[in-house]
Order: sequence, then C-alpha cells, then structure tokens
Amino acid sequence: MTKKIYWAAAIYTILGLLAGLYYRELTKARDFTGETQLSVLHTHLLALGTLVFLIVLVLEKVFTLSATRSFAPFFWIYHAGMLVTVGGMVVHGTLTVLGKESGAAIAGIAGLGHILLTVAFVLLFVGLHRRIGKPAATKA
Repeated sequence: MTKKIYWAAAIYTILGLLAGLYYRELTKARDFTGETQLSVLHTHLLALGTLVFLIVLVLEKVFTLSATRSFAPFFWIYHAGMLVTVGGMVVHGTLTVLGKESGAAIAGIAGLGHILLTVAFVLLFVGLHRRIGKPAATKA
C-alpha cells in the first residue's frame, strides 16, 4: 500500500505543477487579469493531493492505516472527491478566463466533490483512531 500512497502523492505533484502551467499559459494567451478558480487550482492539488498523501504515507508507516477497514474506502473516495472538485475548478476557471458563464451545475458538482472529500477525511480519522496505540504491523 505504501507504493500506492507514494504514487498518489507523486501524481498530485505532477498535476499541481501542470495546473500552474495551464493557469499561466491560458491567462497569458487570453490577456486575462481577473479572478479565476484556476489561480488556486495549483495550490489545491499540491496541498490536498501531494501534502495529504505524504502525510498519509508517514501515518501508514507508523500506524499501518491500511490494516483498517476504512482505509480502502478513504483512499478511493478521496481520489473521487479530488477528481470531481478539481474537474469543477478547471471547468469553472477556464470558462471564466474565456469570458463565459458557468452555471449552477458547476457549483453543485464542486459541492459534491467537497462532500466526498469530507466523507474521505472522516474515514481516515476513523481508521487513525482505531490504529493509535497499536504497534505497526510487521511486514514479512
């Protein structure tokens, strides 16, 4: 499981850097100087993706979080939440830069992504609570 967590952090780093590049190049090409969701996409991916999974990697090494029933649901629901949230941000931000309106559906999708992230964090804390005080499982 540690390799999956590592790769999750690495992929979110790449996506975060690409998001910063996309923001810079799109706004420069369109001579856009206003506010857009794209301006915070880079930091969302790096903080909620890279940093969270680097912390989860450390917690896995210390507490063997993957030994809990809540870990796999946390892992996959978190990724789904990130995909939905980030996807909504990309669409909303790109439409803003292009001078088009994004409807209420985009805001609703972003809200769904945040709900998924919240559920995933609850699952992470449930698993962490169960593993605190227990020694890390030995790997054969």
